[in-house]
Amino acid sequence: MSKLFLTLLASTLVFHVFAQDSTGLSPSRSQNKRNAKHEQINNRLRMEEEGDLIFNKHNIFGIRLATDGYGISFEKGKFRTPYRTFVYSFELNEKHDPKEHHVSAINSGGDITTVVPYKINNLYEFKVAVGQAHLIGGKGNKNGVSVTGLYSAGLTLGLLKPYYLDVQNRVTGKTDRMTFEELAKDTALTNDQQLTGSSGFTVGWGHLKYKPAANARQALRFDYGRLNQTVSAIEVGLTEEFYFSKIPLAYLVTQHSFFFNAYVSILFGSRK
Repeated sequence: MSKLFLTLLASTLVFHVFAQDSTGLSPSRSQNKRNAKHEQINNRLRMEEEGDLIFNKHNIFGIRLATDGYGISFEKGKFRTPYRTFVYSFELNEKHDPKEHHVSAINSGGDITTVVPYKINNLYEFKVAVGQAHLIGGKGNKNGVSVTGLYSAGLTLGLLKPYYLDVQNRVTGKTDRMTFEELAKDTALTNDQQLTGSSGFTVGWGHLKYKPAANARQALRFDYGRLNQTVSAIEVGLTEEFYFSKIPLAYLVTQHSFFFNAYVSILFGSRK
């Protein structure tokens, strides 16, 4: 009986010791996990304070104004390091001849419209490019501005749409649609015909011509957003496009295949 009692007592003591050891290990492991998590959060906050970009990707939209037109853009970036990002960019632009200007015209109803003299084509561009962005200087603090240098290259699909004009016969009231080139070559025009304005954006899409090109871009981006999770920036840069054929934009104006412009963009987006 005494042996059984001693055996049970020893077993109870051993179980109690192991239970104390196991309960003593659990708080240590959970504490280590909590410490590691706090350290990770502190490191992230410290890097945020120092202006480092510690994200995986970004999506950025932009509105662009250039010396020869305007457009919209979308950029998708993948961070390789906090200082280097691989970017994919997509743009939709409308390009103008530098000498282009608007004049007023009066239609048959007495309304005033505008016409671009000697314009024969609208040029719309869809651009795809790949490149890299390099962080030159971080924000330093939440009220700072980060500076990033970018460069990219890619392909452009140009859509050349004829620019039509409405020409009305004062006697019959009939309206014909003609280009400036056709007007200049048509010797049958008389004083009975009157230019009443452009035919509008919706006219001419059935006569599109496709013009491929190569493009390149160099830019500086100034991000003034308070938090690194959001993008609020201004970008200034230069773009070049080389078309594989000459682009006729205006009548009796020298046609070019190479276009060079400066631009400024307002950007907004997010990082994750």
